[in-house]
Amino acid sequence: MSDLKNKRIITVATTGAWPKKTNNPNLPTQPEEIAEEIYNCWKEGAAVAHVHIRDKEDNDSMDVEIFRAVLDNVRTKHPDCDIIFNLTAAGGIANTEEGRMAPFKTLKPEMASFDCGTMNWMHIGIFNNNPQFLMNMGTAMQEAGVKPEVEVFDIGMIWEAKWYRDHGYLQDPVHFQFCMGCAGGIPATIENLVLMKNALHEAMPGSTWSAFGTGKGAMEIMYAAIAAGGNIRVGMEDNVLYKKGQLAESNMQLIARARRVIEEFGCEVATPDEARQILGLK
Repeated sequence: MSDLKNKRIITVATTGAWPKKTNNPNLPTQPEEIAEEIYNCWKEGAAVAHVHIRDKEDNDSMDVEIFRAVLDNVRTKHPDCDIIFNLTAAGGIANTEEGRMAPFKTLKPEMASFDCGTMNWMHIGIFNNNPQFLMNMGTAMQEAGVKPEVEVFDIGMIWEAKWYRDHGYLQDPVHFQFCMGCAGGIPATIENLVLMKNALHEAMPGSTWSAFGTGKGAMEIMYAAIAAGGNIRVGMEDNVLYKKGQLAESNMQLIARARRVIEEFGCEVATPDEARQILGLK
């Protein structure tokens, strides 16, 4: 792994559950749009695609067949694309527990999200990730051969993840995504990123991590995570703006900037196969 220490993984989150085309008309929401955006982001340097899908009315969905359509579109039209698919296991906050697990159980992607704790979400409701559900999901991911990406929205969720690891529901090496700046979670600041990184080092040394900041915190967290040795996530799920007052033209525009920042810092962008080595994917 020593030859990979200078590599940084870029994850693209093209769509999410919340933004609408009214927020940014360039947001991809339908399977063909999402698939083309993933492929073009891969060409720009994204190694991982964090996939959300929408129904025909552009509302969040966990429909297995829509996920399948996205993956099949990429694989059929662009067989050279070796990006790592990371399917959401949340969608919005109103999906059933079984509905949240059905996509990864059926499609068996390399990765899927594991949201490690219940929280108040964006002042609109409760994002329910109760202990029994997380135990069930950890078991189901192991049975499906899917690696969890442990999404943590606050520092205490890192210690929650340690409990699930210690009790066999997560397996080393555990990969974390620090989700920062969501209302109800930890604010997106450099100081808080350092707290999260240090807590992870104390709780679960040897784990890998990535980070993103939403909205105005996006750039601060991207720069800080790269400097701190972490990986990054960018995309219109987290920020529909390129900069203040300017809508993002595409997810590719955000990936291209992330690549420039990584290279200007003196690091290299990880290819999908290098990302697989870093993340311990089989």
